[in-house]
Amino acid sequence: MITAREDVLNVRFDHSGASNNRMGMRELQARVYDKRDSQYLLIKAPPASGKSRALMYVALDKVHHQGCNKVIVAVPQMAIGGSFRSTNLTSSGFWCDWEIDPQYDLCYPGGESQKVKAVNKFIADPEAHFLVCSHPTLIYFYDQLEDKSVLNHALIAVDEFHHVSADSENRLGSVLHSLMKNTTAHIVAMTGSYFRGDSVPVLEPKDEELFEKVTYTYYEQLKSYKYLKSLGIDYAFYTGVWVDAIHDILDTTKKSIIYIPSVNSRESTHDKIDEVGKLLDAMGDVLSRDADSGIYTLQTEDGRTIKVADLVSDQVPGSQHRTLDYLRHAQSDKDAIDIIIALGMAKEGFDWPWCEQVLTIGYRNSLTEVVQIIGRATRDAPGKEHAQYTNLIANPDASLSDVESAVNSLLKAISLSLLMEQVLAPNVHFRVRRDEEQGANTPDHNGGDKTQPDLTININDDEKAPLSPAVKDILENDIPDIVEKLLTSESNVKEALFSNGQGINELLWTKSIPQIIREMFAERGLSDSDIDTLATAVLTQLNIPAALKRLIAEEKANKPDSNTAPESETTPNSSSGDSKRDSGNGGHGGNSGNGDGSGSKESADSAKPRRTHNDVVIDNNALLKFSEKFINVDDLDINLILAINPFQDAHDFISRNLDEATFHAIQDQVVAKRAKVSEEEACLLWPALNKFIAEHKRVPNPNSVNDYEKRLAEVYAYLRQKKAQKLSQQAATSSTV
Repeated sequence: MITAREDVLNVRFDHSGASNNRMGMRELQARVYDKRDSQYLLIKAPPASGKSRALMYVALDKVHHQGCNKVIVAVPQMAIGGSFRSTNLTSSGFWCDWEIDPQYDLCYPGGESQKVKAVNKFIADPEAHFLVCSHPTLIYFYDQLEDKSVLNHALIAVDEFHHVSADSENRLGSVLHSLMKNTTAHIVAMTGSYFRGDSVPVLEPKDEELFEKVTYTYYEQLKSYKYLKSLGIDYAFYTGVWVDAIHDILDTTKKSIIYIPSVNSRESTHDKIDEVGKLLDAMGDVLSRDADSGIYTLQTEDGRTIKVADLVSDQVPGSQHRTLDYLRHAQSDKDAIDIIIALGMAKEGFDWPWCEQVLTIGYRNSLTEVVQIIGRATRDAPGKEHAQYTNLIANPDASLSDVESAVNSLLKAISLSLLMEQVLAPNVHFRVRRDEEQGANTPDHNGGDKTQPDLTININDDEKAPLSPAVKDILENDIPDIVEKLLTSESNVKEALFSNGQGINELLWTKSIPQIIREMFAERGLSDSDIDTLATAVLTQLNIPAALKRLIAEEKANKPDSNTAPESETTPNSSSGDSKRDSGNGGHGGNSGNGDGSGSKESADSAKPRRTHNDVVIDNNALLKFSEKFINVDDLDINLILAINPFQDAHDFISRNLDEATFHAIQDQVVAKRAKVSEEEACLLWPALNKFIAEHKRVPNPNSVNDYEKRLAEVYAYLRQKKAQKLSQQAATSSTV
């Protein structure tokens, strides 16, 4: 049974109508091409943004103009190799086509030994320049290669780069490290994920610093689409078994991918074949199953006929491959399939543009995986205006002895929504003031103007104590990575959710964020002043979605007679605010327009009366003009930033959807972990705790202004945690007897 359902994030996007430049490049591709001379290049961009073709442009330039004689493109799965097939580029304005000799397209079934022989043949063939293979093929080839110098003039491109890890057990990571250390090879790394999914870094910091980075956000990608206008993230809580609750949430009229839980997970019934059968029963009556493709034809309760693909059942050898082959050839046909059931397949690199919603049952171990899953629904297609991600979650039961496991799963979901809110926020560019004079809107060399960021924040650079190149580089490229690491910290998220907004930003600013910066950039030699500057920028980035939501609410409250709100008013990511510390005119330091000081309509508008709230200056037409605005924040007002609680929506979400007992069980964990309570002190204060409860008819409040009551609450939480741990141990012991 579904007990609660909440659409925690629903974002609409203005369409910018971005067009290709005269060389046929989309926005991301032009950005990457501008960096084509870099020896090490890292491309971070969402699915369907054009990463594959961006690589083609760069690789062709490196072969024809930079002295590279070999290009090896490595992909994680053979199915993704099709993204790098021969492509006509000259018809759209580029000076050369991308051509792969069929004998050097190694993305086909077969043994690695034969593929390694093919790579060796490619290396020895003076007429061959381009090869596509899988990650394992690259690893096996490199391991047996005695003379690494043969790759000195090669370009190695790694797709889905988040598969790489600096861990010594990660073989692909070892290959990349060796290439950088022992050869002069060029490297292009591409990833559609902003999150690594675990605590292991992709590369060693000293290696990662050598990469030039090009980042293209989800917000920029969705804004450039022609059809897709919005994305929603939705959580639904259920009690009992998920297969009994699926009827309440399944919509067979939507093109959908359903990901059933891992057989080893808490949510699984541990029989994946039976789960697929019950899913099919929930959809309708099975009419037939195609013997070749394995596609089911079903009739729904309302008489419609739908086609369903099963990528889970594997009793018949080769059946999954035949179904995948059908799906690959059916991508251009909207009516070829309606619903796909998957477990470990149909994630990264899987291209089904008609997908409108993804339904994930239970939690995934990796936020990277979840973001990849969301990416299956965010491709543009005719008639598709909204994409939806729904996570069906077992309602945490506070009476369970393993409530901590349930809580951690819940926190993972909350972290995901916070992270997605960050990557779906307007593109923010932190710019050093003295660099501003170099021009904010300089034309590129590829037939177009560079696109302005949606929000530019200027940071003062004192000539007497200038910001170091390392700080400027981090401001330009690494702020989202710091935010990501902050939001995937279990302790930070727990404290934030249950602080009731009391001092959480101060804690992040003075402790958590500086600690993360020191760990991530230990090799950079950052001073305390550098770290303070970066921490302020990170906190600003973290608070932007919450700040924009507040501004929109205020704007709507001040426009009661507006009958035709613009599309951008419906999104939490389409407003703007300027602030200025110590400004004598109430913060009127920002300006809108194109940033060049010229007399424009925006400049004229900026002279109109503006209202202020908590030092935030709001143009009367701020919401109407957001997609065109160029906003300068002359000084970052940390007092304003600290007044915002970026975790408030998440706090409200769980408090609305979880019962009081569960909420307090989670809060106990937070308080107990934060407090330093010894067993001796707990025993000492036990009588006082009982007396307090007897006198006040309630347990002590951890957020009380009375320090003594707060300490009793910490002792109470500590004792409850100890009891829960003891019960869990007893349950584990009894289950093994």
